[in-house]
Amino acid sequence: MSANSMAEFEALLEESFEIDTPSEGTVVKGRVIAIEAGQAIIDVGYKMEGRVDLKEFANPGEAPEVEVGDEVEVYLERVENARGEAVVSREKARREAAWDRLEKAYEKEERVEGAIFGRVKGGFTVDLGGAVAFLPGSQVDVRPVRDAGPLMGLKQPFQILKMDRRRGNIVVSRRAILEESRAEQRAEVIGKLAEGQVLDGVVKNITEYGAFVDLGGVDGLLHVTDMAWRRINHPSEVLSIGQSLKVQVIKINKETHRISLGIKQLQADPWDSVEASYPLASVHKGRVTNITDYGAFVELEPGVEGLVHVSEMSWTKKNVHPGKIVSTSQEVEVMVLEIDSAKRRVSLGLKQTQRNPWEVFAESHPAGSGIEGEVKNITEFGLFIGLDGDIDGMVHLSDLSWDQRGEEAIQQYRKGDVVQAAVLEVDVERERISLSIKALGADTFSEAVDGVKRGSIITVEVTMIEEGGIEVDYNGMKSFIRRSDLARDRVDQRPERFGVGDKLDVRVTSVDSKTRKLGLSIKAREIAEEKEAVEQYGSSDAGASLGDILGAALRDRT
Repeated sequence: MSANSMAEFEALLEESFEIDTPSEGTVVKGRVIAIEAGQAIIDVGYKMEGRVDLKEFANPGEAPEVEVGDEVEVYLERVENARGEAVVSREKARREAAWDRLEKAYEKEERVEGAIFGRVKGGFTVDLGGAVAFLPGSQVDVRPVRDAGPLMGLKQPFQILKMDRRRGNIVVSRRAILEESRAEQRAEVIGKLAEGQVLDGVVKNITEYGAFVDLGGVDGLLHVTDMAWRRINHPSEVLSIGQSLKVQVIKINKETHRISLGIKQLQADPWDSVEASYPLASVHKGRVTNITDYGAFVELEPGVEGLVHVSEMSWTKKNVHPGKIVSTSQEVEVMVLEIDSAKRRVSLGLKQTQRNPWEVFAESHPAGSGIEGEVKNITEFGLFIGLDGDIDGMVHLSDLSWDQRGEEAIQQYRKGDVVQAAVLEVDVERERISLSIKALGADTFSEAVDGVKRGSIITVEVTMIEEGGIEVDYNGMKSFIRRSDLARDRVDQRPERFGVGDKLDVRVTSVDSKTRKLGLSIKAREIAEEKEAVEQYGSSDAGASLGDILGAALRDRT
């Protein structure tokens, strides 16, 4: 053989070796030629054999499935080890093949099949045909799973949520598959439903606001307000889990697939006969169902409630919380005040079932009659006296005393004092009773000045001399004559020319019943007398002097 031919032969042989010899780090095909000592001996070609533990041929929880003569794929890690054998791995081959398959499924958002085989912190491990994925606990089912035992080892579909080949991470969800299946089933069932339809259902769950009812593959919400025409505080009062019942479809939301159900709609609406059953001003017995800051709700019959506003609860307790007047579940008598069928409202009155205490008082205590009561409160404008019927009457400052100013007279009274007074007026509409303490005694001023008018001449007695004038007494009433009113002539306007006990004739210049004072003047009397004398005995213009005229008048009087 020539040198050229020899070189060509060696090149072809080398090329043949390169073609037949598989590359390390790749998946190659081989044939099982023997099984011994728990291992499968695999011929991977080019006179290379490798050993693989039988457990690598088994799925989690299953027995190995491999026999002599089977063609299998293995991962070639090294062409030759110390014993002259190829280092191969069936598990890595499966993993590589699985990753290729899973990446394609992930890109197409397709489901993949796997089996849960282990429990780890926060979830479970899933075998996806060679690749191990993490299944978070929240992604196992649509509801929390307490026991995952029945799910272990079962082949079932999963959805890949996230995968990173470089890090070897895969996250899957079983819940997404269930929700999708459930959504399809729900859409199918909802498509057959119609509003107003009556269905059989089973109570699956109860919450504070209602109950979820299984309609056969789809759940509907039965809100607490649609369970009965009457008020229900909690759904558990009328329903229990597992209970079968008939419900009516009230509303269907095609977009959100939410179904609203009702039970009360299958019963007669009690509001249809409210106006006939509860005419205005009629009185009925009811039960207090709820108490708020603004009043109390009273159930007249199941499904019909009325509100007793706080202003209609008591004639006398105005600023008291309704809870201090009535209590929940208490039976009370109420009067129908107003009905609004459109808004399904009934206004009720509690106080109207009892007589107005101001009317009762007015009937038994006409104006002028006397009362006795305890001082409940003292204010800057008078006293409040407690009366029969839990009501109050007021004595104004001006009605406390004939002789003292109101501000002085009120100082004599204390809370809790029992006093007597006379009824002046009862205003039923304004709920006011006017009383008077001074009316029980005589009006000394009126008696003293009886018949006295402005311009009258009366006789008074001097009781005190002061620099600015004199104090005088008339029938027990004290008055003060100022210095300027002591005489017509300025030289005679000296208080010291009078003495205590002197009797004087004075002219009344004013009678003030409010201030209880008489206005008196000596000067006014003298001027009036002079004017009278001039008119009777002549005029100074006719030649007679004022002294002549007054002298004639005085002689005539004597």
